[in-house]
Amino acid sequence: MSEKDQETGILAESCSLRDNENAPVPASTQLHKTIVMVGMMGAGKTAVGRALAARLNVPFLDSDLEIETAANMSVPEIFARDGEAFFREKEHQVIKRLLTEERGVLSTGGGAFMAQRNRDLISESGVSVCLLADLSVLWKRVKGRDTRPLLQTDNPFQTLSDLYENRMPVYGLADLKVPSDEVVSIEQMVERVLDALKARPDVLEWV
Repeated sequence: MSEKDQETGILAESCSLRDNENAPVPASTQLHKTIVMVGMMGAGKTAVGRALAARLNVPFLDSDLEIETAANMSVPEIFARDGEAFFREKEHQVIKRLLTEERGVLSTGGGAFMAQRNRDLISESGVSVCLLADLSVLWKRVKGRDTRPLLQTDNPFQTLSDLYENRMPVYGLADLKVPSDEVVSIEQMVERVLDALKARPDVLEWV
């Protein structure tokens, strides 16, 4: 099972999905720019992004998955073999390509938004939507798993805490911020994202 599928599974365990099939679909929308999901590992970027794309009937894109497919290995394996600097370069190339080729909902890795060049690309061609969750919620979702290369340390909680402290100010630069918590369902998160996007008709237009 891939890291992205595991993240979706973790959220499904803690979030009720029973209303997913009967969720209301916007009568008619036009997506003018790609919606880019950013935030910490475990924030739900993949699960919420995939559900949002389904609601809007637009493609779901995943930068980590694209990198894994091209390299024929997992993100942890790429980190182990080639290092983080190599991965970040490939990540930038993939994000640039995805933003250019197709409009949809794009899920990015937790570190992607840290790079100024990625933020510039997203600002030019899309809108950044940051999913905000408390450290305790993130830890519950990622602890005990070996699919997060940055957490392969002697004290993964402290590592996550340090990442959280260092990255949150940068995530605050996102165009839209959407709060998450331990009990909200994926479908409820989709509703929150759609509500936030109402302030950006240049991105998503209800017609």
